[in-house]
Amino acid sequence: MKRTSTTATSRFSTSTCTKNCLANRVISVSVLIVGSIAYDSVESPAGSVDRALGGSATYGGLSCRFVQSMHGEATTGLVGVVGQDFAQTDRDLLASAGLNLEGLEVAEGETFRWEGAYHGAMAEAETRATHLNVFEHFEPDVPATLAQPSVLFCANLHPAIQRNVIGQTSPKRLTMLDSMNLWITIAQPALLDVMGMVDLVIINDGEARMLTGDDNLIRAMHQLAEQTNTSTLIVKRGEHGVVALHQGALVALPAVPTSDVVDPTGCGDTFAGALAAHLAAGEGAVGLDELREGLMKATVMASFTLQAFGTAGLSGLTEATFVERLADYRSMLGL
Repeated sequence: MKRTSTTATSRFSTSTCTKNCLANRVISVSVLIVGSIAYDSVESPAGSVDRALGGSATYGGLSCRFVQSMHGEATTGLVGVVGQDFAQTDRDLLASAGLNLEGLEVAEGETFRWEGAYHGAMAEAETRATHLNVFEHFEPDVPATLAQPSVLFCANLHPAIQRNVIGQTSPKRLTMLDSMNLWITIAQPALLDVMGMVDLVIINDGEARMLTGDDNLIRAMHQLAEQTNTSTLIVKRGEHGVVALHQGALVALPAVPTSDVVDPTGCGDTFAGALAAHLAAGEGAVGLDELREGLMKATVMASFTLQAFGTAGLSGLTEATFVERLADYRSMLGL
């Protein structure tokens, strides 16, 4: 890791380890995800949902575990905070996916809430209300048993919190982070600093332009990679797919075509979780072909989140359905 300053059975398997047994041995998780766990109320042209389980750690964790479940015994740990109102059924959903919840803190108060709406092409969400609740004072405390993953994914958090998490961990292969326009607006120097501490950065096209002031996306990517010395810069482009700059080489992939768009919430986190799982399965320096394969899996995973409210598109996903869509996507690309 770089440091400077349907009726088919779901692929998720039940985790049987309790917190007491975890305390007595070192757990070697393949991926550690630090981020938010929330309740979302969303309205879109397809309908609405109230108090649906969401948050970056939730989407990222479920996606990561799904990809891992197809390839053996790899595990994912979550670090996040919820309130006393967090439903046992939601905790059970995360645990049944095989997620290690040793780092899940229950704090006095209510769980982070977000209310939003999508209109038209649903390219961007309209935020109607944000209630940080217990998330407002979230200070991640990474358990020692989870501090040496193969891949660390710092989901969308304040750059100072991401830096703190990086300081608590020693990833064996790489560290990746996500960010958003808010941190560019209020904490750009800190964000650029922490971007220089990681191996892989995920942002969207608007954020790349904000950070560089260049409307040409490719120029902006090269400038940002040079400025932060980031080995891999991945830029999400919504319905237009993804572009990655890896050690000077470009990879561009389209989105999965779909006419069934229900709720885009969590698509970026789903994408990141799947990519983290793929990269955690490898060793040594990340190769361009390895990255391209991971981006394809991540793009396909995100397409399932898009087609249902909340996490329903992930929690009900089967391996057969995923494999079929991935094969169709490869065929579309001529691979």
